[in-house]
Amino acid sequence: MDQKLRPFQNAGMIQLPDRGWIHTIRTTLNMTMAQLGAKLNVTRQGVNKIEEREANGTIAINSLKEVAKALDMKLVYALIPIDGTIDNLIDKKAEKLAKKIVLRTNQNMKLEDQGIGDEKITETIKELADEIKREVRRSLWD
Repeated sequence: MDQKLRPFQNAGMIQLPDRGWIHTIRTTLNMTMAQLGAKLNVTRQGVNKIEEREANGTIAINSLKEVAKALDMKLVYALIPIDGTIDNLIDKKAEKLAKKIVLRTNQNMKLEDQGIGDEKITETIKELADEIKREVRRSLWD
């Protein structure tokens, strides 16, 4: 999956235009709302609403595809991990889950006067995280 997402890695660094891509591209092409509306079979006001919905984040993907086609462009979208790769995401979640499990278990052991030292805790967290990563447990996402 990381290989499929690799071309999109830098996309996360792109700053979205305040008024949205449709408005930005339309004005860059020196195209009026009426001209884009004619291509989409909507009024100038319809184009305005489309641009507003995109800027507000309420536009449907199909609408974006239609506008892209009308602009002789192609809509490309992806869900990209904040930490760069799926592997990094899994690593982070596995370590967090392992830490939670080990620290909770150690707390119970301390109550019974059987707690383990910090070095052993760190080692146990790493081992458990590795096991969780191998299995990609569903509990990672709870």
